[in-house]
Amino acid sequence: MSSPLELYLAIDCGGTKTAAVLCLSSGATVASAVTKGSNFTYLGLDAFLESIRATVSSVLTAALQSPTPITLPVNPTTHVDDAGVSTPPYNLRAAWLGVSGVDSFATISLLLPRISTLFSVPIERLIISNDTHLLAAPLRLLQDVRTAVVVVAGTGSIVSSFREGPGNALPEALARVGGWGWILGDEGGGFDVGRTALRALLAQEDSETTGAAVTRGALREKVLKKFGVAEVMELLAAVYAPDSTGSLPREKRLSSLCPLVFEAAFEDGDPVAVQVLRDCAHKLAKQISAVLLSPSAKEVRAHPIPSDVCDQLYQQDHPRKARAESSVLCIGGSLGGIDRYREFVLTTLREEGHVFKHVEVVTDAAGVGAHALVATWRGK
Repeated sequence: MSSPLELYLAIDCGGTKTAAVLCLSSGATVASAVTKGSNFTYLGLDAFLESIRATVSSVLTAALQSPTPITLPVNPTTHVDDAGVSTPPYNLRAAWLGVSGVDSFATISLLLPRISTLFSVPIERLIISNDTHLLAAPLRLLQDVRTAVVVVAGTGSIVSSFREGPGNALPEALARVGGWGWILGDEGGGFDVGRTALRALLAQEDSETTGAAVTRGALREKVLKKFGVAEVMELLAAVYAPDSTGSLPREKRLSSLCPLVFEAAFEDGDPVAVQVLRDCAHKLAKQISAVLLSPSAKEVRAHPIPSDVCDQLYQQDHPRKARAESSVLCIGGSLGGIDRYREFVLTTLREEGHVFKHVEVVTDAAGVGAHALVATWRGK
């Protein structure tokens, strides 16, 4: 009988999709899977666990090349799954779930024993965190930085900062800003882009009632067509209609506008759409600035000693803030991967005096997380 596969699992549980990656001890990716979104706040406990069960079943079935779907949990001794079917032998050495909507120790404590049982992984080898934590993994790979600022700009948004953990430990969380959901926050994410676009069109309509000249562009045309209405003021009824009367829930009505805004801005050159994206990028940059040491402390820049020593001196007074000059900015999410939008964010930061040592665009947070697990737990 062949030796059990040694596997490391990371799952990026986002609002739009759930991505899972399995790595071998060598660091090679053996399987991946993508399923529907699994934001914990939106789904609730039971639906979230069922979503994770389906995702991990899919990625394990692919990794083990099982002729039948593997049903969790799997007995780690007998290798018989929950359906009573024998599975190829494997050993899930460690797992990391980065979950959107997980924002408290109470929620993590609720999930840890349930996920541990579901995966047959000891709690001490199981990490459950907000999804931003997965994106901080580049901090382990760069030798000239000690802190990371992580930005998720997807359907929603959140900013977190981290510092290098001791030894092989994963990065330690410092501060966070945002991630409050589509009603209260998510500045600079897809919800916000859609909301800001609608507000711009409504403001333009209000301005027209005062006699001001208004240029009607591609954004207006695309949004009206999307909702199947003829006038801008009809958008209010379309947006506020109860969920039961529309094909999309209210929050999706806003976020579904995001691709249209980018298309109107970057393909059609609509100045209103361009300004919407600049405004949203500015709001996101402001949230990033909130976790950074203010560049107004001119002595930080002028100090004639090495940067690492400068970090130590000034972080004694500001232990929870990072210096951009000695940090890596890790950007993830669908909007963070768009070059021109990301440049709007970086331009605003530069104007405020924040220039990062490195900027890393993380397109596969689950893959980065799985490799971090390998580096942490291999041989232990």
